Amino acid sequence: MTDVALDATEPLGISSTPVTARRATLILLAMAVGSFGIGTGEFAIMGLLPDIAAGLGVSVPTAGHLISAYALGVVVGAPMIALLAAKLSRRTLLLLLMLAFGLGNLASAVAPDMLTLTGARFLSGLPHGAYFGVAALVAASVAGPGRRAQSVGRVLLGLTVATLLGTPLVAWLGQHFGWRSLFVLVGALGIVTVLLLWLTLPQDEVHDDASALRELGALMRPQVWLTFAFAAVGLGGMFAAFSYIASTTTLVAGLPTAFVPMILAIFGAGMVLGNLLGAWLADRSLMKTIGGVLTFNIMILVIFAVTASHPVMLCLCVFFIGFGVALAPAVQTRLMDVAGDAQTLAAASMHSAFNIANAAGAWLGGAAITAGFGFASTGWVGACLGVAGLVVFGISWRLDRKA
Repeated sequence: MTDVALDATEPLGISSTPVTARRATLILLAMAVGSFGIGTGEFAIMGLLPDIAAGLGVSVPTAGHLISAYALGVVVGAPMIALLAAKLSRRTLLLLLMLAFGLGNLASAVAPDMLTLTGARFLSGLPHGAYFGVAALVAASVAGPGRRAQSVGRVLLGLTVATLLGTPLVAWLGQHFGWRSLFVLVGALGIVTVLLLWLTLPQDEVHDDASALRELGALMRPQVWLTFAFAAVGLGGMFAAFSYIASTTTLVAGLPTAFVPMILAIFGAGMVLGNLLGAWLADRSLMKTIGGVLTFNIMILVIFAVTASHPVMLCLCVFFIGFGVALAPAVQTRLMDVAGDAQTLAAASMHSAFNIANAAGAWLGGAAITAGFGFASTGWVGACLGVAGLVVFGISWRLDRKA
């Protein structure tokens, strides 16, 4: 790779000196390892819910509250940390966030009961949103011309690869060595990421006018709120269906428990492809990409609800539900465009929106199941959420065109 100097100081610079293309690649790789660990911790638990429920003596829907607790931690932690850490450099903040994430997961591994584990999952979720938000800003700052979304997508690639490799691997480990092995592995990944970030990230300078008040300026922009809204509602459909995919696989499609890791890998493959293609499309037509992916997700979730009992269709639908993550790099880039100079809070809070989707999707899907509609009904729940997200997106786009 040729060492082409990239200006890392404008508009989202991380260093007072230029960052070469080679070093930019190493920075993106280090941050992607962190996103791999976070993704493994967030998604692998969905494949182990039956094991955790059995181990703690609770029902599967009750164990699903662990997903909501983690998501709530992300929702609370992202804006809170962005405001409290406004005067910290991005390098220092990323190091502290990954250290907290690693320790939180190691604490989850030794939690003795459901209440303690729920608290540990909440604490583990606190650094999540702020990490992805700051990492996205750093990625955009070292991107080449016209490649912002693709650079952000490379950081998110760790998250999607986690669903392809990390999630099924941990599901297999959990089935053979106990569900606590999930949190041990994820905690170790967090500590490794701290080391990689320490070695690759240059020291950056904090802007003189950086403050919590300036960051709060993002909340005064209607387009920021609309972006949060269509991301939170629109992506809720994916989580409504995927949160209970292990039980859907065994109880609806009639596949053996040993097939669950394969289903998780299929979902991960869809996420990897969706992330790469979505980032590429977003750099060419941002708003059309967002609208197209939202529409596509609705169609797939309806098909999932109707055909989940057929193993082949279940596999195809799971792949394309995962593909719906193509929305992520596009939405993250959209926020950079509408947040003005309040970049950190807006970027970090984007993952609050994603995890509102996670929490709401898991809760609404669980409510449909508890009401007796069956596991396949999570597809209908997801499709309704997708329609609502598309409506909010349409309002945002219309306001843009008027402006």
